[in-house]
Formats: sequence, C-alpha cells, structure tokens
Amino acid sequence: MTIQATSAQSAGTQEGSKLETRGVLILVVAIFFLFGGITNLNDVLIPKLKGLFSLNYAQAMLVQFAFFTSYAIFSIPAGLVMKRLGYFRGIVLGFGIMAVSCLLFLPAAYSGVFGSFLAALFMLGGGITLLQVAVNPLILSLGSPETAHSRLTFAQFFNSVGVFLMVRFGAEIILGETSKTDGSTLTGEALKAYRVAETTVIGHSYIGLAIVLALIAILFWFARNFIQRQEVEEVKVKGSFALLRTNARLRFGVVCIFLYVGAEVAIASIMINYLGDDRTLSLDPRSAGIMLSYYWLGALVGRLMGGFLLRLTKPGLLLALFAAAAILLNLTSAISSGELAAYSLIAVGLANSIMFPTIFSLATEGLDAEAPQASGLLCTAIVGGAFVPLLTGMVADFSGLAAALTVPILCYAVIACYGIYATARR
Repeated sequence: MTIQATSAQSAGTQEGSKLETRGVLILVVAIFFLFGGITNLNDVLIPKLKGLFSLNYAQAMLVQFAFFTSYAIFSIPAGLVMKRLGYFRGIVLGFGIMAVSCLLFLPAAYSGVFGSFLAALFMLGGGITLLQVAVNPLILSLGSPETAHSRLTFAQFFNSVGVFLMVRFGAEIILGETSKTDGSTLTGEALKAYRVAETTVIGHSYIGLAIVLALIAILFWFARNFIQRQEVEEVKVKGSFALLRTNARLRFGVVCIFLYVGAEVAIASIMINYLGDDRTLSLDPRSAGIMLSYYWLGALVGRLMGGFLLRLTKPGLLLALFAAAAILLNLTSAISSGELAAYSLIAVGLANSIMFPTIFSLATEGLDAEAPQASGLLCTAIVGGAFVPLLTGMVADFSGLAAALTVPILCYAVIACYGIYATARR
C-alpha cells in the first residue's frame, strides 16, 4: 500500500511538473510574440514622427538607430545580469525595463520633443535585449533535447505572427486618424500643442503595452519556482574577437547578419512613405501601414516554407537564391512605378524569410565549444538595424526613395556571395 501510494504521489508530482513546464513554455512563446511585435512597431512610428517633427529621412531613421544600438551596448551586460539572476528573474527584470520604457512614451508625447521618444526607444531596446539573451536558451531547456529545435521553431513562428499583427493594428491605431491641420504652418506654442495632440495616441498605445508587459512580468515572477532553476551559461568575452579574427566563415557570417538585419529594417522603415509616394500607390499612412504588414506576413509564410526547402537544397545555395530574388525585387521596384513598384518591394519580405537562421547556422557550422561565443558575436551584429537604415535615409534625402533601394541591394549582394562561398566550402 505504501509503495503504491508513493508511486501514485510520484506520478502526480511528475504530471504536475509537466503541466507547470507547459505553462512556462506558453509564457515564453508569449515573449516571442510580444518582442517581435514591439520591435517592428518602430516601422509605424517613423512616418508618424517624421511628419510631426518635419524630419528628413536620415533624422527619422534615428528611431531605428536609438533602438538597435541597444543590442550592441547591452548584449554583454545582459548576459552578466542573467548569470547573476537566473533566467526567470532576468526575464522579470527585462519585462520591468520594457514596461517602464513604454510608460516613458506618455511624457515623451506631452513634451513634444523628438529626442524624448529616442530616449524611450533606447531604453525599450535594452529591455528587449535582456529578454533575447534569456528566452532562446530557456526555451531549449524546457523539455527534451530531441524536441528542442521544434520548440524554438514554434516560438519563432509566433514571433512572426506578433510582428504581422502588431504592425497591422499599430497602423490602424497610430496612423488611423490624421489631423487636417498643416503642422508646417505652425510655430511656437501652437506647433508644440499640435505635436502633443498628435502624439498622444502613441503615448496611450504604449501605456496599453506597458500594462500587458507588467502583467506578464508578474506571471513570470510567480512561475519562477515552477521548474527547477536552469543553469545559465557563463558569458565568455575573452577569445571572442580572436575567434572572429581566425575564423573567416564566422567573420563573413557576422557581416551578413549585420547587412541582412539592416536591409530588412531599412526597407520596412521607408515602406509607408514609399507606398504613399505618387510614383507608387499614393496611399494614406494608415493604408500604407496595413500594406507594410503584408511585407512581414511574407516573411512569416516564407519561414513556414523554409524548413521544407532546406531539406531539399543546400543551405548556402538556398541563401544565394533568396538573396538574388531580393536583389531582383528591389531592382524591379526601383526602376518601375505603380503597383509593380509597390508589390515587388512588399514581396522582398518573402525573400528575407530564411536568411537570418540560414546565415546563423552556416556561420556556426563546425563550432562546438566556441559556439556560444560565435552566437554572441552574431547577435551583436543585429546592430546593423541601426546603421543600414541610417545610410538608406541619407541616400533617400540626397537622391529619393527609389535610389535609396540601392543600399539594401548591395547588402543582399554580399549575402548572396556568402551563400556561394558557404556552398563551395562544404
């Protein structure tokens, strides 16, 4: 009787543990959904702030610069914080930073100062960096090693869903109502009052996000003891640059992650203004924002197809083909007009879909003990989302939006070369 009771108790404990782990897994998937969506809300903010503050394209791209420089600045400190706090407490801290950052958008809106939005975005990027450092290894640890890849793929899928939905409804809310007042005719207090009135919707939208983030932080706090504390890997800085210097495949991969993220973000950043141009569809900001969501939907669909295609084709060759498709689509958009120019640029989202994971896997191929350091270098290269859009904005100011597409075209050309290089080296 005692043995049976003990066995039943043990089975009940294991079943409870499995349910708790599933609950934590659902929360982690929610993180992917949220930080994907929040990151790409920047694409909707750019045209809104550009118009309100009479910015040129390069100045408007400071939105992405402020956000993505956080990846370079906070990646290593985030790893050190995670080692000290553990995954769950680190995630709670990340959500706390993000919630406070979202709250800062309200005083930014009432200040009527562009720089205050940049400060909030920089802090928000820091919180997301902390989450990025935590959730990838955590989701791998929530179950057996045999199913780790499927869990990560599942979570990445919801990241893409979050991007599509957040951009889609963000365009409705933030760009939905435009004032008939011409801000360029206002000065002094009248101009400030106009900017405050127009940016209040941004502040209120981010207040809503802050509430959601705070609630998820509370859920994670209560979930911190649901499963056994996971061991956090030591952050290894020493030797990383030596590895970068001696491993040409990794070095080329880091450059390509920099260029890929930069090109993807640059296209999304100009898309709303591009679709509103008389040369393409002359759309109002709200309608153009909805069209932008289809760019990210293309990436989502492509990721679903990518796993199947990678089984049929060498990864390097597939990367080269998708990069070539991105070049062709950008070039078509740049030299055409109307619907062809618009839809060919939107279709670049589909071409982007397999690039990040394929570059990442090719760059780390054959690395064992050095894989964590290589991964850290590749993640730091996401800072390309700060610099390539800025360069694209500068070209747009000098030569126009169509000419600005030469910047992502050059990025994709380098990525295509990496695919060919990786295929030849296999």
